[in-house]
Amino acid sequence: MNRRTLLRTTTALGAATLAAGAADREAAASMRAPRRGGPLRVHVVLFDGVEELDFTAPYEVLAASGYFTAREVDVRYVTVDNTRSIKAAYGTRVRVEHRWGPDAADVLVVPGGGYARREDPGVWAEIKRGVLPRALAAAPRRGLTISALCTGVMLLSAAGLIRGRPCTTHHRARADLEKQGGVLKTARVVDDGDLVTAGGVTSGLDLALWLARRELGADAAIGLEQMLEYEARGTVWTAERDRG
Repeated sequence: MNRRTLLRTTTALGAATLAAGAADREAAASMRAPRRGGPLRVHVVLFDGVEELDFTAPYEVLAASGYFTAREVDVRYVTVDNTRSIKAAYGTRVRVEHRWGPDAADVLVVPGGGYARREDPGVWAEIKRGVLPRALAAAPRRGLTISALCTGVMLLSAAGLIRGRPCTTHHRARADLEKQGGVLKTARVVDDGDLVTAGGVTSGLDLALWLARRELGADAAIGLEQMLEYEARGTVWTAERDRG
C-alpha cells in the first residue's frame, strides 16, 4: 500500500466525523467547482527576510493536498532572482530551484516577513528594490489566482493589485493597506475571485486550506484537516456571498 492510499484509508473515519461541521462552512462559503482538469500548479514566492511559517505552512498544506485528490498537485518555491539560496527571517536557508514563471502557475502564494524592520531584508526591502512588485504587477492573467498572506499583501499593494478590492493583512499593516486603497474586511481569509488574501502568520494554514477546498473540493480540505489535526478558523469572506 503506497503512502497516498494509506493516508486516504487512515483518514476516512476522521474525515467523516469532520464532515458535519464542514457542511456548515461549505454552505456559507459558496464553493466553486475546480476550474481546470489538469494539474494544480502552485508557486510560493520566496525572498530574503521572508517569514518561515508564512511560506512553509502554505507549502506543506498544498503539497499534502495531493494525497486527497485524483488531480495532480505541483507545489514549488520560486524567486524573481536567479535560482539561488534565500535566507529567511530567522536564519533558515532555502535553496530555490525554480525561477519566476507565473505563466506556468494556477496559483501564486506571496508570503510576508520583515515589515516591522524596515532596515532589514524582507517586505520593505523588496518594495524599495522594486523587482518583485514589478513582476507581480505583470503577472495577472485569466486563470491565475494571486494570493498573499500576512504582510505579503503589502507586496501586492505595492504592485497596484489591491486598490479598490476587498482584502486583509497582518493587523499591524491594516492601516497602511487601507491608506493604499485596500477595502479591508474583518476576516481571516478574503476571497475576491482571482485575488485571495489572508491575515497574519498562522493564517497561512487557513489560506492554504481554503485554496485546497476551492480548487480541489471539500473532500480534499476535510482530509487535510484530519491529517494536520487542524480545523480552518473563522468564516472566509467571499465576493459571491457578500453580493447575495
